[in-house]
Amino acid sequence: MIGTPPAELEIDERLIRSLLKDQFPDLAELSLCFIEEGFDNATWRLGEDLAVRIPRRSIATRFIANEQKWLETLAPQLPLPVPAPRHVGKPTPFYPWPWSVLPWFDGTPADLSELASQAAQPLAEFMLALHKPAPPGAPFNEFRCVPLAIREPYLAPRLDRLHESSDLITAQLDALWQEALAAPVDIETTWIHGDLHARNVLAKDGQISAVIDWGDMASGDRATDLASIWMLLRDREAREHAMKTVGPLTDATWLRAKGWAFSFGCLLLDSGLIDNPRHAEMGRRTLLRLAEDL
Repeated sequence: MIGTPPAELEIDERLIRSLLKDQFPDLAELSLCFIEEGFDNATWRLGEDLAVRIPRRSIATRFIANEQKWLETLAPQLPLPVPAPRHVGKPTPFYPWPWSVLPWFDGTPADLSELASQAAQPLAEFMLALHKPAPPGAPFNEFRCVPLAIREPYLAPRLDRLHESSDLITAQLDALWQEALAAPVDIETTWIHGDLHARNVLAKDGQISAVIDWGDMASGDRATDLASIWMLLRDREAREHAMKTVGPLTDATWLRAKGWAFSFGCLLLDSGLIDNPRHAEMGRRTLLRLAEDL
């Protein structure tokens, strides 16, 4: 995969209305409005207060199943709104995968409406509340619950392209990446969101209004989520405040967090330069913030 992966099934209004009529007929006549789609899922607003989250690729099915199984239990422990499913949709003869009806949250993705400096505190408090030991049977995610060194071969060709197409990958960032790859995982695993970037955080009046898209939730290294400090907070002082609030943590953990931020930044920039300007800008901002903090 280089750019945005193609959908394996066409997700349109006709399909969603058919699913609603089949399984939740009391919702079938509500208004439907396409919002956006990511790598794995599409989101449609349903009426005023609900949303439909529906896979566009088969790989998303086990991730949405994790949301359906775990998010309702996790949500009450968190200080920010999260989309615990209201209704769980099942596969049908005309659509082969699970899907969900979720609460709708007001707000704009934080890549389009950046967070204020004051959002550093609630972001850090959210991670402190989330990063608790997960129960037995919590999901494992092979894209997030592995050392950075395991992910390095997948990032390497993207990094090669970015060295040629961009001046953002400096020698200092290359050195940081190598240090992060060597940093040991020296803390216990906890719940993680796993994909805490700016499109998965909603903003309203500069503050976080909700944290969405929990498909990568797992029991893993919290450094994966700590990368969000560079992905979400534009001011250096705000980043320093968030780091102090979630600390104290080991130097190795902060190196891994910066390494995950670097990895996410490169992935977003490389794929975004192909076909998604929003991703490209998210990657650019992340790499610039990392460079500023070196």
